[in-house]
Amino acid sequence: MLDIISAIILGAVQGISEFLPISSSGHLVIIPHLLGVETGLAFDTILHIGTLVAIFTFFWNDIVNIIKGFIISLINLTEGKDKFIEGLQKVPEERFAWLIIIATIPTGIMGVLFKDAIETIFRGTVFVGIFLIITGLILYYSERHSSGNITEKNMSFKQAIIIGICQGFAVLPGISRSGSTIASGLCLGLNREYAARYSFLLSLPSVIGAGLIQVKDIATIDASITVLIAGFVSSVIFGYLSIKLLMKMIEGWSLDVFAYYCWIVGALTTILSIIFI
Repeated sequence: MLDIISAIILGAVQGISEFLPISSSGHLVIIPHLLGVETGLAFDTILHIGTLVAIFTFFWNDIVNIIKGFIISLINLTEGKDKFIEGLQKVPEERFAWLIIIATIPTGIMGVLFKDAIETIFRGTVFVGIFLIITGLILYYSERHSSGNITEKNMSFKQAIIIGICQGFAVLPGISRSGSTIASGLCLGLNREYAARYSFLLSLPSVIGAGLIQVKDIATIDASITVLIAGFVSSVIFGYLSIKLLMKMIEGWSLDVFAYYCWIVGALTTILSIIFI
């Protein structure tokens, strides 16, 4: 059964690994195993809601502008196709809204079709270790094939679809959602700051969708209110700090540091999992 300390640790792990490109799903398999506790989907949902609050807090102005852009684009659509297309071409906020919507479609399809099967096939820490190593390779590759200054003003919908597909692969435990989207964005020529910002904002529909699907499980949590609040607050605080950290790092730092981390943790996890099977 979860205690306050374990809840705070898991909240911190969720908040940090959800936004830093090191895979939250992988760490939420490894860390509970090390702590000797079971969390379940319900507690994971609480932690995901915490990271959702962190995103809304950090990117509030962006989110408001995106919502406004989406509403205006719908109004334009009622006035005709040409007006709608003109808005997408000339107004960054309108284009940004649809870049997120378009990218979310393949992610959602992949999640619905493959999530249950993947959780059954790739259950266990050994697979988490392997996929963490792959995440490291993705980050390492992207640092050596990133060049461009594309933002929401000139990003194509084709690029959004590709990034959405890459995000869908994060259903594999150990494949980082933020890592796959930032890396694919960099390889497609996105500006580094925009690639990170787009990645975080793109996570909103996925996190909200997962939360809505799992919210029914919250009533089944076998933990006290104090423990739940501790985990939630921890995920909010560490989520906000990790977003702030990566947004500062993305401009002047290499993603190699996260690649090395994923390789080390992935290799240790794989080896220890095989030894103690």
